[in-house]
Amino acid sequence: MSTDRFRMTDERKTHYSRFIRKFRNNQKAMIGVVIVVGLFVTALFAPFMVPHDPEATSVQDRELAPSLEHPMGTDELGRDILSRVMMGSQISLYVGFTSIGAAMIMGTTIGVVAGYYQGLTDESLMRAMDAMMSFPPILLALTIVAVMEPSLNNVILALALVYTPFIARVARSATLSVRNESYIEAAVARGESDTYIIFREVLPNCVGPLLVQASINISFTMLLEASLSFLGLGVQPPTPSWGLMINDGWSYMGDAPWLVFFPALAIGLAVIGFNLLGDGLRDVFDPKGEIIE
Repeated sequence: MSTDRFRMTDERKTHYSRFIRKFRNNQKAMIGVVIVVGLFVTALFAPFMVPHDPEATSVQDRELAPSLEHPMGTDELGRDILSRVMMGSQISLYVGFTSIGAAMIMGTTIGVVAGYYQGLTDESLMRAMDAMMSFPPILLALTIVAVMEPSLNNVILALALVYTPFIARVARSATLSVRNESYIEAAVARGESDTYIIFREVLPNCVGPLLVQASINISFTMLLEASLSFLGLGVQPPTPSWGLMINDGWSYMGDAPWLVFFPALAIGLAVIGFNLLGDGLRDVFDPKGEIIE
């Protein structure tokens, strides 16, 4: 027993070291990590790093072009755009990780239950997920937020519901791929409960595909949050939000394009970073390039 335990521990260490080595050698993954870590550092230390008060207005400093004092210029109220972009990273990351975290819990539960029990349970749950996926994500999010009042928490709830079906499909696919493996059959033969098998045998083998899907979906939730804020259904003024900043600066594009350019650049970098991270994770977990549905 003790020897087997040590052997399993050594196998796990070998597996983790092999994963880290492949991940470090993947160029897309490393570029994505650099961008994502940069976003996290900016969001974490933004209150201490901002050069100006992001909500302080100044009539005489309205629509100033980028300069040494204001590297990204100022907006229509004289607020420093760099400071607001840095503080806006907190909202984007908070919405992205909170909504996808909730979607992971709901989607993984639905997908694993559907894939493990199959039959009528599978059909019922997945047809409900298909119905939700029949709506474009932006339209479904708009509908949910429109029914409720515009707020940050309602945006998170809407995005969590929008991306739950995507997580559920991946979890179901991963569960089906391991459902008939020998170690699952051995656990059933030992008389282990379904709960034990799901949490100890099935879920650990679904982590890879779920991490890939989550990292990619985070970028889309950040983009959708910016879209909802742009439409006035997301974060409300004066809270700094990249989408809200684009909405505020849209009518000044002709005279002060930097009002829109820099928030849009921040959104673009965030989306690229998480997509590259997701692609890199997929290459590491799925080197054969098999498509996960």
